[in-house]
Amino acid sequence: MDTLFSVADATAALRQQLVALLTGSNAHQSFDDAIKNLPVDLRGVKPEKLPYSIWQLVDHIRIAQEDILEFSRDSNYVSPPWPDGYWPKETTPPDATAWDTAVAKIRADRDAFVALLNDPEQDLYKPFAHGDGQNLLREALLIADHTAYHVGEIIIIRRLLDAWPA
Repeated sequence: MDTLFSVADATAALRQQLVALLTGSNAHQSFDDAIKNLPVDLRGVKPEKLPYSIWQLVDHIRIAQEDILEFSRDSNYVSPPWPDGYWPKETTPPDATAWDTAVAKIRADRDAFVALLNDPEQDLYKPFAHGDGQNLLREALLIADHTAYHVGEIIIIRRLLDAWPA
């Protein structure tokens, strides 16, 4: 006789899969893998015919993820203006501290979002009262999809700059 999962079991399994999607590499490289051992002098290089440097992509990931996190946990949060508020204008990080701070913030905000996902009081499916149909499940998928897209771009830039492991 087959055993059916309860709704609670199914939700717990979904939460585990979402956490793995946000923190692992599954079918793609992770954010941490994409920036690992990146030479400092290549962070701000914008290859010909490409619109962004790796720094701009990293800082964009930081801004967008922070926006999604804050929207998900604070009904009074106001998003930056689109698109200017989501992209740094400078191609190069101002200094090593700015790079380190952006990377640390990406990790911290990812961990904060994972904590939201793991909070049994948070309903994955219930639309936020302050949105237009968004829910925690949708926002988790949005972070994963958005980050994976830009991680791919980071890797392509690294390949173009001969800075990706063979």
